[in-house]
Amino acid sequence: MVKYRIKSNIFILTAIFMLLITSLIGSVALSSLNAIAGEIDFSSTTIVIGVQDAPAIGSPATEHAKSWEAKTGAKAVVKKYQFGDLYNALKNGIAKTPSNFDVILYASSWVGDYHDYLSPLPIELTKSEIFDDVHTTYRERLMLWEGKWIAVTIDGDLFNGYYRKDLFADPANRNGFKQKYGYELAPPQTWREYRDIAEFFTSPANKFYGTSEPFAYGGQSYWDLFSRVSAYVNHPDNPGSQFFDPDTMRAQVNNEGWIRALTEYVDILKFCPPDAINYNIVDSRMAFVEGKSAMALDWGDTAQISADPKISKIVDNVGYFVLPGTKEIWNIKTNKWEAQKNLFQAPFLAFGGWVASVPENSKNKDAAWDYIMWFSNPENSLHDVVKSGTGVNPYRYSHFFAIDEWSKAFSPRAASEFLNVLKESLDSPHAALDLRVLGYNDYIRVLESELTNIINGRSEIKNGMDKVADEWEKITDSIGRDSQKKIYRASMGLAN
Repeated sequence: MVKYRIKSNIFILTAIFMLLITSLIGSVALSSLNAIAGEIDFSSTTIVIGVQDAPAIGSPATEHAKSWEAKTGAKAVVKKYQFGDLYNALKNGIAKTPSNFDVILYASSWVGDYHDYLSPLPIELTKSEIFDDVHTTYRERLMLWEGKWIAVTIDGDLFNGYYRKDLFADPANRNGFKQKYGYELAPPQTWREYRDIAEFFTSPANKFYGTSEPFAYGGQSYWDLFSRVSAYVNHPDNPGSQFFDPDTMRAQVNNEGWIRALTEYVDILKFCPPDAINYNIVDSRMAFVEGKSAMALDWGDTAQISADPKISKIVDNVGYFVLPGTKEIWNIKTNKWEAQKNLFQAPFLAFGGWVASVPENSKNKDAAWDYIMWFSNPENSLHDVVKSGTGVNPYRYSHFFAIDEWSKAFSPRAASEFLNVLKESLDSPHAALDLRVLGYNDYIRVLESELTNIINGRSEIKNGMDKVADEWEKITDSIGRDSQKKIYRASMGLAN
């Protein structure tokens, strides 16, 4: 029997529902797989799977390929590419006839460039109960494109915060913080509080720092910037306006909300370890896990790694928080800051998670879908989200309530707190999606290059972001403003 930790009647009902799902999980998964496979014999079939060459996602892709081979008698060839090469390798491969790949595992943000080459899910799969278990945010916003099901979520990605519970609970720290800042030391609710806490804990003499974030070119640092921007520019009256004005496709990267977010991101560097300017996301994660900082921002990977006694120096001393928010939001329509009565948080789905698709030009679609369903079924996916190093983070409702399984890797307290923070973020009506457009890599390359110049003091913030905005405008015009607007609006769930 799975044990559930619940806080309200809604959670009680959800927990009961999840008990029913858990009890039926094997039969549902099997019936769904049989629905797509039917009585097809895959024993003479070979599928080719494209994925990144890294333990994250790469290792479960290989593990599930082996077990799928054993289950079906088929053969699965896993082709791996460095992350920096993956986008183009998959894009070029799926454009060929026949496709170089039967299954692609890719960043959900790349769907704008890939969707024309992807096969819709078979009708019988779209009706499967197995997808009722996928959190609505992922199912309805990342698996669909212009009303068509073209991808299956295999990982749930969003940014959240981590902090040292032992340090925050220490009476000397609490008293010292209250004296200096005039309020209680607690997980930050605003980005201003996050900075205060980072400043307070920074002690170069003790080689200890307030927080840990990545700043290196190619190190996925821009998602730390996006996570700040999310709070400042996602005005409830203007949905989908974080990156572009969805009515005009005018780039928003140099508006005052972005400038404030970037200013604060650059400022936080002085409260990070001295070599953080060269950190990628893994370096940043490990600095926190090794006990060098009081806080960190990251995907869910840090939770599993910080709980692993073979790696972590801070086991069971970690707490979690929803990304900080703000008391004023930039309105792109009025070009003014607007004060908010209550705290506004817009949890950011950085990267959005990995998804799996079958190219339209695949010669082995039935087998390809069968592998995807095997990879992502509730049993296999629960194993992946609990295990450290797989890169798979919770995305099924059943993942959030399987406390017994999580407690094999975490303390029950840590498991419950971590899952509650993730679910609170996903359940937020203001949860914000990452950029998903045609030419995604072109936009990001321009931004990341100038971001590096700004971080290293070679460009002034406003001038640098004006350059980025100008370049983004050129990219949009080269692609076609009207067609790009249609794609952007679809990616943000807005009607065309």
